[in-house]
Formats: sequence, structure tokens, C-alpha cells
Amino acid sequence: MCICLLGITLAQDNALRYFARYEHHGTKNSQAGDHWAVIVAGSNGWYNYRHQADACHAYQVLRRHGFPEDRIITLMYDDIANNQNNPTPGKVINHPLGADVYAGVKIDYRGEDVTPETFLAVISGDESRVAGDGSGRVVKSGPNDHIFINFVDHGAPGLLAFPSSELHASELMRTINKMFMDRRYKQMVFYIEACESGSMFSQLLYPNISVYATTAANPMESSYACYYDQQRNTYLGDVYSVKWMEDSDKEDLGKESLHMQYEIVKSETNTSHVMEYGNKTISTEVVAEFQSDTEHTKPEPIVLPKVPLDAVPSGDVRQSILQRRMLRAETDAEKHSLLVEYENLIKEREEIRMTMHHVVVMATKDHLMSQRIMVNRRELVNFACYEPVAKAFDEHCYDLSQYEYALRNMYALVNLCEEGVPSAVIMDAIVQLCG
Repeated sequence: MCICLLGITLAQDNALRYFARYEHHGTKNSQAGDHWAVIVAGSNGWYNYRHQADACHAYQVLRRHGFPEDRIITLMYDDIANNQNNPTPGKVINHPLGADVYAGVKIDYRGEDVTPETFLAVISGDESRVAGDGSGRVVKSGPNDHIFINFVDHGAPGLLAFPSSELHASELMRTINKMFMDRRYKQMVFYIEACESGSMFSQLLYPNISVYATTAANPMESSYACYYDQQRNTYLGDVYSVKWMEDSDKEDLGKESLHMQYEIVKSETNTSHVMEYGNKTISTEVVAEFQSDTEHTKPEPIVLPKVPLDAVPSGDVRQSILQRRMLRAETDAEKHSLLVEYENLIKEREEIRMTMHHVVVMATKDHLMSQRIMVNRRELVNFACYEPVAKAFDEHCYDLSQYEYALRNMYALVNLCEEGVPSAVIMDAIVQLCG
């Protein structure tokens, strides 16, 4: 772990290790604590329908199992349910034959309040940082409490996207480590749906601070959208997300462990590699400890009919939607309009790819090395190099929150850092090319 990048001094690192050894956050305690949950959909726009549908479904899973409404905090842009493209105004579905999952969802932070800063303030209980925003609610947890965090959106190596900015792995880890030292939880569990989501925890998460995380993908691959809906012309869910939620809908969560759910989701998500990180002993706890109330409510199981997943890599969703719409276009004018939009998308993707290629060439000044960097994929380890480089590319070349395909090309910056190219050299190339 790069201690300097995470903003942790050597003394703080030693303190973390001390607390992890002597403060048994993960052991049973005679004083029962509260359960808290934070649900985040970090995108906006109709083609990202699935992210808010996933988040709404997660909210319904918790409420059906008796999770107290006043201890669920949601962040969601909320531009889907009443979108002009929605054929069922006010309703959102997460399965082609599923019920409305939007009804009853209490949204605490919407629109421009859905930011990394708000998210970190919410999970760490910092009311001052969200004063005047949304509901102002935060997780008011203590040393005996369990926290469940579900995040759904786009991602890239070492970052998660929000509607207008990004959350970097170092920022998340600083917050988690501070929460541990401040005794803000007993056990905390993350379920993360995003491309390269494993990179948020791999190489970073201490295994002994009572945090357990599962992710939709490993540090170097895409997550997948699923359930294309011809009526809505968009994807309704994401494979990893619908697999864990449809499992929770039908299982007795008081008998199923987190590890059992992980193994089920891992086996059924055959599009990407579902991963687990952190303190894996927590996975022996029953799912109810994080997705239900203290007493555990067992509702009637919901078992939906199996339908084709129609899975597609997250980065290809817009392209896939346009291709499907062109095949079903009823008039020449409609087909022509969609074709123009499709061609513009392909042109945009090529421009992004070539921009990254030119950055690599300028930074390396080595043709063979440039080819290797653009073809291979290496796991992110050198966060100290990569994070400022990623921020520079976001600032000078392409806004990562607006250009999803730019996220798919961040692997090249990872490779540059892992090849030992200094961050200053890479940033200079970025500024010269894009600035």
C-alpha cells in the first residue's frame, strides 16, 4: 500500500495496525448495535436507466426485510422515473417481468447533490459537510453498528464515477480508515457494481479492519449490463446487481451467509469475475446482519421468471442500444437519425482512443513501448503516479463523468505508471496534447 497517497502518515498507519490488532470490531458483542445502509446510483441519463433501477431495487430488498426506513440513506440523480422517454411515468423496473421498484423509495440526495463529497460525508457521519444539501441525513453509527453500502455506476481503474465528478480509491480508503479509527462501525460491507470495481479495494484494503467487499468485476475488466427492454429502449439492470438482489428476494437471509450469497452471485455472473476483498471472516455472518433489521424479518420469497440476460459490456451499452433501435426503426427518417447518432458515437470513441494513444506516444517516445501499453492491461498498484495523471486527463482531455468511453481507456494510464514512466512526464504530455 502506498501510505503517502492514501494521506496516512506512518504514525497513523501504525495506529491502524494497533487498533486492528487490539480493537475487536469483528467479534460478537453483548450490546446489539443498529443497522445502517447507504445506496448510491452514481449516474444520470436515460441510457444509464439500469443504475437507478438497481439502486431502487436494492432499497426495496432492504425494506421488504424490515430494514428501518430512517436508517437507509439514498443518493440518486432521480431523472429516470419521470423521464420523457419512460413509457410508464413514475415507475421503474429492474426486470422485464418485474414490479415497479421506484414506489416508496425515499431519496435523500438527488441531482447535483449526488457527489463523492456527499457520499463520503454520509458514510462517515459528517453532518457539517452536507448542511443545506438534500435531507442532510448521514450515518450516525457507533462501535456496535453494521453498515451496508451498495454503489452502482460506471468505473475505471482506481475510481468510481458520479454524475459530474469521480471518487478515487485513495479518498475512499482514507474515509474507511478514519471511520475505523473513530470506531464508527463494528462491521462494514460493500457491494460495488462498476467496471474495474475490484481496483477500489485490491492492494488497498486492510484485511483486519472489519470491512468486507464484493465487486462486480476484477481490477481489469468491464462489468455488464443486462435485461434489454424494447419498450424502454434501454437496459434495465446490471448482471452482478440483479443476481445478488434476486437472490436476496427469494432466500431466507437469516440462514444464508454473505459467503453463500457471494458464491451464488459469482457462479451466476458468467460475464465478469465477481471478487471479494478485505476481512473475509465477516462473510460467515448471515446476510440478514446487513440487509435486514436486527430481529430479522422473513418476507414471502419473490421468484421471477427466467428471461434472457442480453448481457453487454457496460462500455458498449450506448452502441448496443442504438444498434437495436436501428434494427426496429419503422421509418427511413428514424433510421437515418439513429444512424447519424451511431456514427457520431463511433467517431467520438475513435477520437478518445486516438487521444489516449497520442498521450502514450508523447510520454514514452518509444514506438514499441507505446504499442505494448495500448494493448496490454496491468493491475493498478502505483496509485501515487496514477491518481494525479487520471485527474489531469479528466481536467484537460475528457471529462470522465461525461465520456463513459474515456473510462474504458484509462488502462493505458495505468500501464504507463506501472511501466515506470514518471507522473510528471505523463501529465506534461496530457497538457501539451489537450491543454
